[in-house]
Amino acid sequence: MTRVAVLYGGISAEREVSLSSGRQVIAALRAEGFDVTPVEVGPDLRTTLAALDPKPDAVFNALHGRFGEDGAIQGVLDWLGIPYTHSGVRASALAMDKAAAKAVFAAAGLPVAKGRVIDIAELDAADPLPRPYVVKPLNEGSSVGVSIMREGGNSRAAVLEGWRYGPQAMVEEYIPGRELTVGVMGGRALTVTEIAPRHGFYDYDAKYADGGSSHIVPAVLPAETTAQAMDVAVAAHRALGCRGASRADFRYDDTQGAPGRLVLLEVNTQPGLTPTSLLPEQAAHAGIGFGALCAWMVEQAACRA
Repeated sequence: MTRVAVLYGGISAEREVSLSSGRQVIAALRAEGFDVTPVEVGPDLRTTLAALDPKPDAVFNALHGRFGEDGAIQGVLDWLGIPYTHSGVRASALAMDKAAAKAVFAAAGLPVAKGRVIDIAELDAADPLPRPYVVKPLNEGSSVGVSIMREGGNSRAAVLEGWRYGPQAMVEEYIPGRELTVGVMGGRALTVTEIAPRHGFYDYDAKYADGGSSHIVPAVLPAETTAQAMDVAVAAHRALGCRGASRADFRYDDTQGAPGRLVLLEVNTQPGLTPTSLLPEQAAHAGIGFGALCAWMVEQAACRA
């Protein structure tokens, strides 16, 4: 029987999301016949290392956010010689750094939003871009810390006062229209989902609260837009060097009519596996149950050792 340690929790702003993902994965892998050891990760790395002794056959990395999704824990597991799910150090670090990922996407000829990195203190003096624009942390996921600056809307002072995400930020043009996402398993795009938040934009609550958003699977789009989104998702997965599963997020501006403009926002190398998450929903649409999805991820586990 394959022994799998599931890492979940962590110390990032996405801890609660990771705990939810981990609980789902633990139950699914046990139902699939794996010998599962849950490892709730906290601030003491030594405790986590002790839980991985003796070495399991594989680690299922259900961590999200900093230290779990940015290459940090991946480097530790490579050092220990334990195969793990999802992407390796390089792809994880690149994808988590929004500026670095955007440079990779642009170099690969993929459609990205206009923007730049600023010192967050610059917001005190003036708008760095014409409104509306988006302010986002460089190294957070799940829409943590994201603000949309609209005419007559959020004040720069309010964003500065609540900023807890380091000295720099990414600012980008705001793309009107619709929110799309595409899951990738290996080198294959699953489908395109349209996400319709109940209120406002697709923020943390819209992603994880019951009823926070509705998902249209597959999205109702022009055929060429569906094909483009799926092709770009696979190209972004490959450009970063991702492994296993990833999820590419897009904005689609069809406010002036079809076919519209598709813009790649980011790639998530550790897609959520919670009851409201998008990758399991897309896998189910493709005929892959949650248990089979988790088992496939374990089968893809690898390390550099």
